[in-house]
Amino acid sequence: MNVPLIKGQNHKDNRGNLTFFNDFDMTPIRRFYITEPIDTHSIRAWQGHKKEQKWFYVLEGSFKVILVEPDDWDQPSKDLPYKKFALHANNNEILNISAGIATGFQALEPCSKLMIFSDVTLEQSIADDYRFAKGLWYKW
Repeated sequence: MNVPLIKGQNHKDNRGNLTFFNDFDMTPIRRFYITEPIDTHSIRAWQGHKKEQKWFYVLEGSFKVILVEPDDWDQPSKDLPYKKFALHANNNEILNISAGIATGFQALEPCSKLMIFSDVTLEQSIADDYRFAKGLWYKW
């Protein structure tokens, strides 16, 4: 499972701070949304898409993000390997999640905000939506 992190940059001067992602090609982006978990105990897991690609960017706070590549979308194995990421707003990174991956995430700090970009419309995403039990691959 290849999961690239797109590293952003900062410029600071007497007028303030500028954060930018010149290496982030937004051509495929169709929509974005922001999720703000109610607390650090809430877990959003597992949701996957065979066709949809996503990008995660932390606006505030930090998140634990777990990624799994299901081997069968109707009855996946329970012992699949996963990749774990800790994303922090101050690290200035975008996590690129390719199609065919299931995601789970949890805020690590109060008032955390996660911006999610998608390369499909909402209707296309709903038609390609797969949900799995929270404890299937990772013990939150």
